[in-house]
Amino acid sequence: MRTDTRGIMNFLPRKKWFGFGPRDQPQPPAVNNNTSSLTDGSPLPQQEEPQPVILTYEQMLQEKLLSEAGQLLIEKEERLFRELKESDAFTHHEEQVNQLKADRKALQDLVLQTLGQSLCLEEDSLAGLTSAVKAVMQEEDQDLLWKQRDQTPPSWRPSGWRKLHDSTLLSLVKERMENPSTPSACQIKLTTIQADITNMGRQLKEDLLSVVGGVKRCYPQEMDICNFYSKLYHQTLSASLMNIADFGLVDKDRTFLLRWVNEYYPEILAKPQLHSEIDSGPLGKLLPERLLKLLEDEYLSNQQGELTTIIRRVLGEEREKWNKGEEPETEDGCFFSPVAYDIIQLINGKVTSSTKVLGDPHKAQRITCHISKDLMDSYKSFQSDVIKQNKANSRSFIKANLDCIKQFSEVLNKERHLFTEDPQYRKLGTSDWLHQSRFKELLDVINKEGQDLQGSTESCHKELMGQLEQEVTVEYVRRLLKGKVKLKDKMQQLKAYLTVKDNAENLHHLFVQMGSEEDWLKEILFNIAEVLKLQDLPAIQMQVVLLGTDYPDLSEKHVLALLKLKTDLTKADRKSATDILHTLREIGSNTQPRSFFSLVQVK
Repeated sequence: MRTDTRGIMNFLPRKKWFGFGPRDQPQPPAVNNNTSSLTDGSPLPQQEEPQPVILTYEQMLQEKLLSEAGQLLIEKEERLFRELKESDAFTHHEEQVNQLKADRKALQDLVLQTLGQSLCLEEDSLAGLTSAVKAVMQEEDQDLLWKQRDQTPPSWRPSGWRKLHDSTLLSLVKERMENPSTPSACQIKLTTIQADITNMGRQLKEDLLSVVGGVKRCYPQEMDICNFYSKLYHQTLSASLMNIADFGLVDKDRTFLLRWVNEYYPEILAKPQLHSEIDSGPLGKLLPERLLKLLEDEYLSNQQGELTTIIRRVLGEEREKWNKGEEPETEDGCFFSPVAYDIIQLINGKVTSSTKVLGDPHKAQRITCHISKDLMDSYKSFQSDVIKQNKANSRSFIKANLDCIKQFSEVLNKERHLFTEDPQYRKLGTSDWLHQSRFKELLDVINKEGQDLQGSTESCHKELMGQLEQEVTVEYVRRLLKGKVKLKDKMQQLKAYLTVKDNAENLHHLFVQMGSEEDWLKEILFNIAEVLKLQDLPAIQMQVVLLGTDYPDLSEKHVLALLKLKTDLTKADRKSATDILHTLREIGSNTQPRSFFSLVQVK
């Protein structure tokens, strides 16, 4: 059998063959027809044109000119199956068909081998990958051509090289994730599971950086290779983590796994080099929702148990000191107890660390779900015993713990981000809020909270209830100004006015019963309600002036957020109201200022 020596002409440098743009054909150097010398008049020797190098098919494979070799085979296929009659191609050219089939197999093997080395190629070897990818695209185009023809295709059509490309990359990713690079020495302190997760994560990061840094240049833009690789790595890592989670985890490994899912992995994808090339949104979480919730619930239960145990230990140590007759610590000549500070720091630390592990501050707040009530009950019991038994050091402990009471009241109200937010708050300022039943549910929750906080001295309880009323009012206004409800006409605005006014009266009435004496908070809601009701722009401007006079910390942002609820006001109308506020600031006010709106954050 005669070897097919059909080849292509290849002028040096060969790099002209690589890439996806139109191929620039090299031109032979121009021949100088002027045979006279510019110096001595003697004729110059005739320069011969460089002879093109004709490569055989086998030489193309050796040189990794895979797309050129593929194109050669496609041309041969066209001659055999298109230019000749179908019967002639199979009857009289069987030997050539078999040779073509064998040549295609050799090319396919080399293309797949090159693809399988995609992530470990040096910079100067990427040309071979570029040629392999181009060969795949050529085959896909040829498959499409045969699909459109009214003729029986060769036995190897469709070739399905694109599917082979995808499956080869999937195998490559799985192999690299199952056998990641050598771990660093710092992993000595990690458990086996933690080391496995870390190694896979490191391999994922390094390989994706390699894809966006080099491999990407070997692919046409329409193949979106960066997102394709990210999907493969995401699916592979996800499957591995699910297997690890199903194995059963101790607390330390569970925490580590959750942190990888919710913190470390998102941080990798957020790296500038990757973020600009990879759309992480469609990837989703590394673990399915059901499994993730199970792990998070186990983690939260464990953290809540740890926090409760530590708080009890702190209170127990304080009680033990009192039982032993020891005096509390002193600071600047005053009795001092570190109990409140220690417990508050513990709670803050747990919520902060859990936010990282869970990736969601609202989930982290669930740790403190029952802490506030249990804490106050335990602390109340201790204080009650100190007072009733009236030991020699009881008076000192009472003095020392007065400041603790203040600190606890502050953290239970002003630092409510550490504690679970009742879902009824989320209804404020929405369309559901206009239904009175929703607000009644919130009042019931507040009433229960107030009952749980009873038991302190009258003055402390009044102060605590006043702070709680202010916190609720601030939250009410903040939710309202978020603009989730739109008041399109006079009827809706009147309904909103009546709702806010009724809410203010019921809220204040409840807090008065609970011991609050902060009457001024009700007036804020009344003034806001008036703005919602008024229809004439001058009247609205006057109401804004009244609010700004009573509360100098009312900002233009607050006014704009409030007026945006009234969607029938134009931008110019809203600006005129803020201009009035600005003028008021310049004139100044003789009234005693009171702060409120500085506590209400608006965007």
